[in-house]
Amino acid sequence: MCGRFALATEKHILEILYQLEIREDLQPRYNIAPSQNILACRLSPQHGRRELAALKWGLVPFWAEDETIGSRMINARSETVAEKPSFRDAFKKRRLLIPVSGFYEWKKEDGAKQPFYISRKDGQPFSLAGLWERWEKGKNPLESCTILTTEPNSLLAPLHNRMPVVVPPESYELWLDPEANSKTLHELLAPYPPDELIFYPVSRLVNSPYNESPELIEALT
Repeated sequence: MCGRFALATEKHILEILYQLEIREDLQPRYNIAPSQNILACRLSPQHGRRELAALKWGLVPFWAEDETIGSRMINARSETVAEKPSFRDAFKKRRLLIPVSGFYEWKKEDGAKQPFYISRKDGQPFSLAGLWERWEKGKNPLESCTILTTEPNSLLAPLHNRMPVVVPPESYELWLDPEANSKTLHELLAPYPPDELIFYPVSRLVNSPYNESPELIEALT
C-alpha cells in the first residue's frame, strides 16, 4: 500500500512537470497522511484544462451514504480498479496525478516497524496514479482521491508486497484523458523500473503524522 508520502519541491518545477500555472504558495510537506488534503493534477471539471487541486486523501464514492468510508479507500488495487464499484466510474472518467518527492514504506525489523523512504535516484519529483470523486450527500460537497497500487518491483519487494503506480511524464496526457481506452490505461499500471529508484531507512519520527520536518526524509547514519 501507500500510506504516507512527502512533497518538498519548488513550485516552478511542478509548473514545468505538469505544464500549468500555480498561483498559490506551496509549503514543503514531509509527512502527508491519509485524511489530509493533498495536491493533485487533474483536468478541471469546469474548463477541461490541467489544474492543481486540493483533495482529501481517502476516496468517498459518489453513492456513499457516509463520508467515513474514505478512511478505507486511501488505496485502490490496480488489478481490480475497473470492476470495483467504489472505483470503476472514477477509473473511467476521473483520473489524476499526485506529485511526490518520495513515499514511505515500513518493514518489520527486530520486532519493530522500521520506516524507509523511497525516491527517484536523481531526486526529481514524480507522479503517482490516482482517481478522484465528488461526493454531494453531506452539508458541503467533498472532493476526495485515492492512490493506485500494483505489485512491487524487484527493489521494493523486500519491503512490501505492494507499491504505488508511478506514471511517467510521457504518459501524463494519456492518463488524464477521460476518453482514453481502458486497455491502454491498464498498460500503465505496471511496477516502476527498479533502477530509477532508491530507498533508505529514516527516523521513526515519521510514524506520527503530527511530526513534520525535513529530518524525516534524511537517511539514518
